[in-house]
Amino acid sequence: MLIGILAIQGDFEAHARALDKLGVKYVFVRTPEDLQGVDGLILPGGESTTHMKLLAETGLEPAIRQMAANGGAFLGTCAGAILLAREVKSPEQNSLGLADMTVMRNAYGRQLSSDVLTLPTKLREAPLEMVFIRAPIIEKTGPRVEILAEREGKPVLVRQGKVMASTFHPELTSDTTIHEQFLKLACNNNKKP
Repeated sequence: MLIGILAIQGDFEAHARALDKLGVKYVFVRTPEDLQGVDGLILPGGESTTHMKLLAETGLEPAIRQMAANGGAFLGTCAGAILLAREVKSPEQNSLGLADMTVMRNAYGRQLSSDVLTLPTKLREAPLEMVFIRAPIIEKTGPRVEILAEREGKPVLVRQGKVMASTFHPELTSDTTIHEQFLKLACNNNKKP
């Protein structure tokens, strides 16, 4: 298995450390050619408008859309979740639209409003540590989106087909549960981009 990590902005190296811990091969994705042969793609945190601008400038946006059309697996964390959303608010911005959800940027407030919580999920019996840093809120989800965890009644971890999105940063904890679930989606990927 080979996993791509979008490495144009944000803390992509933290995701690499999580994959190292799991013994999974990965490649940093900076060009469309870097997507060749990957089974799944991680879209890290960072700044979502900058990400979208760089995706357009590098030609990665159409390559990622093609990967999705071919059945690729995706994990978006924080800004990565914003990139995956169908609709983005506060302010509105372009996105990849790979998950049927509406996301509000920086909805929990500024950096000082960031928090570390331990919350239940549908992934396992024990609660999961979640690091929220200027996190977005998933305001609305479509009927095919499965809500895997919530914070104050709002989804913070969702899955739609082979797309997972979290409004928190699982790569900033020692727990690899989210990455393991994503790898299961990528492992079932029979089609390559």
